[in-house]
Amino acid sequence: MQKSFTKTQKLTLSAMYIAMYIVIMALTQSFAFGQYQIRIATTLYALAYFNPFLIIPAGLANLLSNLFFGGLGIIDMLGGTLVGIVTASLVYAVRKYNLPKWCLILPIIFIPGIGVPIYLSQLLAIPFLPLVVSLCIGQSVPAFVGYFLVQALEKRFYKSALLKS
Repeated sequence: MQKSFTKTQKLTLSAMYIAMYIVIMALTQSFAFGQYQIRIATTLYALAYFNPFLIIPAGLANLLSNLFFGGLGIIDMLGGTLVGIVTASLVYAVRKYNLPKWCLILPIIFIPGIGVPIYLSQLLAIPFLPLVVSLCIGQSVPAFVGYFLVQALEKRFYKSALLKS
């Protein structure tokens, strides 16, 4: 199902990915930052399942959203970038290593859920473990939505590929 894209198409899709992430963050920023976060935009990490070129845009989208909306400085921007890249990489690894599709839920919950509190607990002076629990609970919403998004897109594109052949 993985389609080959030209460099121009990859650049365009990457820019669209980043733009969607930032727009979703702008619309949901009231509950996407701080101790209790539900980052609906991280649903888009699931799209890396289809193409690895979306891994770096996942990190860049997180960097820009933390720059525009976060207000916690360079540590949050760099930490979020790393978390986005690692999460999207592991989502792609689910496909690459032919793991069950439901496994893509795990990195979307646990990489941000554990990775972000490593630095956010220090920045906000909040105990690490309660922050991990809070973020993992918040990340389960985009993780499951991401899984269903992948299911729907795969079904749609697989079906259309069969009809064309």
